[in-house]
Amino acid sequence: MDNINLVETFSEFKDFKNIDRETMMRILEDVFRHMLAKKYGTADNFDIIVNIDKGDLEIYHLRQIVEDGEVEDENLQIAYSEAIKIEPDFEVGEEVSEEIKMKDFGRREILTIRQNLISKIQEYEKDNVYQKYKDRIGEIVTGEVYQVWKKEILVVDDEFIELILPKSEQIPSDYYRKGDTIRAVVSKVDMRNNTPQIILSRTSPAFLERLFEQEVPEVFDGLITIKNIVRVPGERAKIAVESYDDRIDPVGACVGMKGSRIHGIVRELKNENIDVINYTSNASLYIQRALSPAKITSINLDDIHKKAEVYMKPDQVSLAIGKGGFNIKLAGKLTGYEIDVYRDTEVDTDDDVDLQEFSDEIQQWIIDELKAIGCDTAKSVLTIELSDLVKRTDLEEETVKEVIKILKAEFE
Repeated sequence: MDNINLVETFSEFKDFKNIDRETMMRILEDVFRHMLAKKYGTADNFDIIVNIDKGDLEIYHLRQIVEDGEVEDENLQIAYSEAIKIEPDFEVGEEVSEEIKMKDFGRREILTIRQNLISKIQEYEKDNVYQKYKDRIGEIVTGEVYQVWKKEILVVDDEFIELILPKSEQIPSDYYRKGDTIRAVVSKVDMRNNTPQIILSRTSPAFLERLFEQEVPEVFDGLITIKNIVRVPGERAKIAVESYDDRIDPVGACVGMKGSRIHGIVRELKNENIDVINYTSNASLYIQRALSPAKITSINLDDIHKKAEVYMKPDQVSLAIGKGGFNIKLAGKLTGYEIDVYRDTEVDTDDDVDLQEFSDEIQQWIIDELKAIGCDTAKSVLTIELSDLVKRTDLEEETVKEVIKILKAEFE
């Protein structure tokens, strides 16, 4: 074979992802030019012609014809007697173009060229993947679960690019098996050991925001603005929305007719409760909306220290705090205020008794359960229906009945 035929090598390289014809030709030319520079001292006087379709490459050595005996640099010059062997019509001063044959490269050089090609293409691939996903941070991607490990899941996209979903970025109730389809937001893209590492997240507020953009056209079009999002992944989320068009109800548009729009988002987030709140610059009203479904009697704000004292009826306290304290915690994050809930002072608490004083009759863990739903006095427990107490705590009905009996006895 007279020219450097690399049909087999090219057929391997053409399967690499995201490499167009022009880039492939440039990489091949760079690798061969580097090899020529190493072999001849310089590669400036060489023409390299790449034909990817045919799988071949031609190299021509350009040299100036000089009189016999006047050759100073064999790489740049050729003696007249040697030049006319190539083409009898040549004259001194002209330029000779001589094709480099396969035999001019040793086996070791060919192997080096091949290794350099593989290295360069892989390097280009990695940089291409990095740049592609660097520009997609904050976007939702869909992939297939390829491998499930204890601390993370390996996901591949439609181009078989590897993505990582760490355990810490998964919703607690997420469960995936190999072959499952998964949706997540691109959270972070790093280069580690010259390899791009693409981290996905399903717990990021950005994931919830992108889901709203997909499900609610008004959000996607910018008619509704998402002002803030806070989440306890898999449990509860609060999202504040605003519309500059008075004709659009931002909350209604996000929820949809009979919840049609938000249901898909809730399912994607494993039944995470989502509170959509109408944003307002009125801090008092904003806090009131954020604590929904609890109803507030009055509120005192300390704008300097960003603290809020909220007063409400005893039966609303547990609603304001929410299961696991998530409601009040998220309300505080959403509004930026440290919120303290108090029972309405109009309720007679003069002869009330702190629950802790019953520790000799009621076990401490039961008292802690009651305090977790906002009940820290005897009367605050007695104002709530038996069925509600059972529902809001993890206590058995018989246990609650016994507690009520002990507390009532205190006031008889």
